[in-house]
Amino acid sequence: MKKIMVILIPFLLLSFQVKASAENTEVKQLKAALIIDDFGGGIGGVRDFLEGDIPITAAVMPFSVNSKAHAEWAHKNGFEVMVHLPMEPKHGKRSWLGPKPITVDLTPQQVRKRVKEAIKSIPYAVGLNNHMGSLAVEKEGIVRAIVEVAKENNLYIIDSATSPRSKFPEIALELGVPLLKRDVFLDDISSSSHVYKQMIRLAKVTEIKGTGIAIGHVGVTGKVCSVGIFQSMDEFKRRDIKIVPVSELFSEKLIEKNFVPN
Repeated sequence: MKKIMVILIPFLLLSFQVKASAENTEVKQLKAALIIDDFGGGIGGVRDFLEGDIPITAAVMPFSVNSKAHAEWAHKNGFEVMVHLPMEPKHGKRSWLGPKPITVDLTPQQVRKRVKEAIKSIPYAVGLNNHMGSLAVEKEGIVRAIVEVAKENNLYIIDSATSPRSKFPEIALELGVPLLKRDVFLDDISSSSHVYKQMIRLAKVTEIKGTGIAIGHVGVTGKVCSVGIFQSMDEFKRRDIKIVPVSELFSEKLIEKNFVPN
């Protein structure tokens, strides 16, 4: 009996080690999200994205001519929808923000009211990100009001990273609101070859971090952006990087709890 036990124990230990080793070497799927801003306004690239087969996340400007129509179009075709919240920048024209932007002269109560109205104007939204906002995102009172409303409406937040001093990360962490930051801007230069290069940069970031987020636009640069993205898809397949809606970058429990549209 003792001989049998002596033989069995090393065998069982070896089996456990093999199983543990297999679990530890399990490869996680690399995932990247493509947020396309400025739906609701300009038309360049809109049809390309919303009738395409790349699962972009549509960030829709509130209070624009096509805000509701583009959100409904995106949702109908299976694309995730976000609120693209206009916020005051340090430089730029006020007209670039559209109606009812979040500006630094507003009280927290006024900010809350505008954010609620923005969310209400865009059906099926499960998250929000900032449009511009390099000045406003640095103001704690303003950002806190936005994050509070996001929490009340079970929205995740993507910090578009227009300022290194953004208050979004610390306040979202404090209030328990899911937040991620943008890694790459795709079309800061209006050229499809530049967008392609930025997509390759996104792929490299994703391979390092396991996940990645890029932001592009419809409108003036929309067609350029769509061409560059579509041209890069073979490279993403070669690297085995899956393009997913933004919510899939969060944990499964958060998705189930917060991000399933009604």
